[in-house]
Amino acid sequence: MTRRPAQMPMPLALPPRLSRADFVPAPCNAQALAMIEQGNWPAGKLVLAGPEGSGKTHLLHIWATAEDALLLDAAALRAAAPEAIAAKGAVAIDAASGIAGDSDAETALFHLHNLLAAQGGQLLLADRAPVRDWGLRLPDLASRLQAAAHVALGQPDDALLAAVLNKLFADRQVSVPDALIAYLLPRMTRSLAAAQELVKRLDAEAIARKKPISVRLAADVMQMSLDLD
Repeated sequence: MTRRPAQMPMPLALPPRLSRADFVPAPCNAQALAMIEQGNWPAGKLVLAGPEGSGKTHLLHIWATAEDALLLDAAALRAAAPEAIAAKGAVAIDAASGIAGDSDAETALFHLHNLLAAQGGQLLLADRAPVRDWGLRLPDLASRLQAAAHVALGQPDDALLAAVLNKLFADRQVSVPDALIAYLLPRMTRSLAAAQELVKRLDAEAIARKKPISVRLAADVMQMSLDLD
């Protein structure tokens, strides 16, 4: 009788946790969080700008949930009907600079902006860069969006990354020593997205080896990453 090879246990694939309770406040995101929770923005519009992994998308989800807003990626504007979107009354758009250079998308956002303004609605935009650096070709759109309130998010500091790492491990019901967090902080890419990926890889490797996550295991995982570069 042929024996089947043992199946390797796989780590649990967890969906992104993007609720307010899952957001970790820190000095680098405090102003943005305050503006999101306040909600009463000048002229009803706000732009969040910050590096990848700084928490912009998470903040968009928090606001969209609180305001029952429509959350879109900029790419969706290319085939969107501004009137139908504006009917929601509150709209959030992620990676908003993706419309730059696309005349149809820029025109759609221009009309959406005006429709929301006319009805007293709200428009929340997020991108890595401030509006002035998006490369918009429609002058009327550029001027209107540059007039919006802008809030910058900074790179996560050690305190925030440590809190996020601990929370991500806890979400997976994994207990890790403080020494592990101290080891990871100066060696990891400094973003929340990188923290999520790192915890996922450590969990997967620990399951594959049937060993707890340790500094030694983390060193091996990071070395494997270097070897693949």
